[in-house]
Amino acid sequence: MIGTMARKPVAREAVLDAFESLLIEVGERAATLDAVAGRAGVSKGGLLYHFPNKEALISAVLHRLDELAREDLALMAAAPEGAAVYFIRSSLWSDTPMDRAFVAATRLAEVAHEEARRRFANIQQQWLDLLAADVGPDMAKAVRYMGDGLYFNAMWEGGPAGATVERRADVESLVAAVERLRG
Repeated sequence: MIGTMARKPVAREAVLDAFESLLIEVGERAATLDAVAGRAGVSKGGLLYHFPNKEALISAVLHRLDELAREDLALMAAAPEGAAVYFIRSSLWSDTPMDRAFVAATRLAEVAHEEARRRFANIQQQWLDLLAADVGPDMAKAVRYMGDGLYFNAMWEGGPAGATVERRADVESLVAAVERLRG
């Protein structure tokens, strides 16, 4: 047909979004197929049509993480302020698709899901490579730990509302530290 484009099935995306939300909210064990189907508003058969088992859902979440990380890494590499400042400034929860995929995959890594751990290691290495190109290899890990610490402390203190005025002040303080690292 002229003018038609292939679209992702709405039910498939709803199921994947539901699984991601359940991972974030209640963790991997409670994110059962029944719970996912209920959250997505589909029958269990509808869920199984798109994802034949829980491992297929996990694979799709990790694929989503890879795609979003690839986009984020491209933005980081092209950031006019430099990769380090971009990394620090993007290290507060803002409920973006990347935030959600990242935290959902973190919940998988917490239960020793090896593929999730491997994907995280790959993404972290790519971040580190971009940071090293910006501030040098000796300071790249320090910047990564700054961003990681900022992100996880904001999550522990405020959850999705972690981007408080205090956290934003911390961001600017860390950005100033990055500028001093660049010397």
